[in-house]
Amino acid sequence: MRVVTTAEELGEPRGRRGVVMTMGSLHEGHALLVRGARGACDEVVVTIFVNPLQFDDPADLERYPRDLDADLALLEPLGVDVVFAPSVHEVYPSGTPEVTVASGRLGEILEGAARPGHFDGMLTVVLKLLMLTRADVAVFGQKDAQQLLLVERMVADFNLPVEIFEAVTVRDPDGLAMSSRNRFLTPTQREAALVLPRALEAAAGVFRGGARLRRRSRRGGRSSTPSRASAWTTSTCLRTRSTRRRLLALSGWGTCGSSTMCGCLGRRNRHFEPDTPKVEIGRPLLRLTVCARGSTVKIAEATLTSPAKDRG
Repeated sequence: MRVVTTAEELGEPRGRRGVVMTMGSLHEGHALLVRGARGACDEVVVTIFVNPLQFDDPADLERYPRDLDADLALLEPLGVDVVFAPSVHEVYPSGTPEVTVASGRLGEILEGAARPGHFDGMLTVVLKLLMLTRADVAVFGQKDAQQLLLVERMVADFNLPVEIFEAVTVRDPDGLAMSSRNRFLTPTQREAALVLPRALEAAAGVFRGGARLRRRSRRGGRSSTPSRASAWTTSTCLRTRSTRRRLLALSGWGTCGSSTMCGCLGRRNRHFEPDTPKVEIGRPLLRLTVCARGSTVKIAEATLTSPAKDRG
């Protein structure tokens, strides 16, 4: 395994080259991405670069966990060919770039609403790293669903000659998705965060159990209670010019431990883990009001809503 810091040292691809982009502080979730690349490509490159454009708070950038030696120890047995760990100057030789990638409407909602500019910075560095590594394949995790959606959209919109592969979410034994930032959680905060996987599990129960949904229409405000089968038929009939991909949305998490979660009924969902319901832009949204107290999670309300027509 070679460790390089410049694009020149990377050299020409040796066959089909796959890249796994990381910001370091690696864990088993990253290892799964590497294994996916290893199985699909002749050469695997892992990038380790903490991208300053993704941080709007200098203190957050400063405290982001970094441990290159530990990262290399995790990657060594996975068959990685090259670790590309560039400096900020190598990626942005002229300083903060004047021209960046705009994430548009999809980057302004959900996490983008709470972190303005984050997805612009993410897409900019992904494009830069794709160009520097000259990768044929890039592997991303479903955990960062909005990021995955935006990367796929950028690749399609810019006609980039790269395939995007995706890997399922890896979770700790308590159900929380693995993340480099989990180390910052106090025991109380970690317990509170478990409402997310528990809510997802409760939502999956709605799908498996075939619960009846109250469908709201934007026309006249009428409501009905279609069966699960008819709801699926409705969802698969709606298509848009923009994206048909899935997007996880969690919002309205109150201090009392209740949460509102959106998911989508659609045939594509069968390709994913059963505990990860998805939202597809331009599709009917399954809005679930989830009440969580301690280890108990219940669905308080399930509503199927027809979204406004996507003009994208």
